[in-house]
Amino acid sequence: MPRAETIALIRRYYDAFNAGRPEEMLACLTDDIEHRVNEGGHRIGKAKFAEFCSHMGVSYREQLRDMVIFATDDGSRGAAEFVVHGQYLKTDPGLPEAKGQTYILPAGGFFEVRDGLISRITTFYNLNDWIRQVSQ
Repeated sequence: MPRAETIALIRRYYDAFNAGRPEEMLACLTDDIEHRVNEGGHRIGKAKFAEFCSHMGVSYREQLRDMVIFATDDGSRGAAEFVVHGQYLKTDPGLPEAKGQTYILPAGGFFEVRDGLISRITTFYNLNDWIRQVSQ
């Protein structure tokens, strides 16, 4: 897959995220998607990813801004850097109480692409920074 197509695929994935359309996000993924979050769980498969999206949609309202997307020349891997502008809506177990707090958090994602679809997403952010912001 050419580099430009990988960049377009990642952009489509994040555009769907920003629009609150998880079904369009899922359409960008392989059936055996591997989803890793540096400060959280490891999920395999679209069903687990859909559960994650459902939970996130209830607990958080987020928009990703200042997006910069990169890809390898062969398009097999990509990365994105962005800033999360969010609101904490419903308390997540083990985290501070949600009271509608807002936060701004630098983050990024790494991608593996197979057969024109995203086969791995690894997301990075600083949980301690987020906790500090929502605890004020």
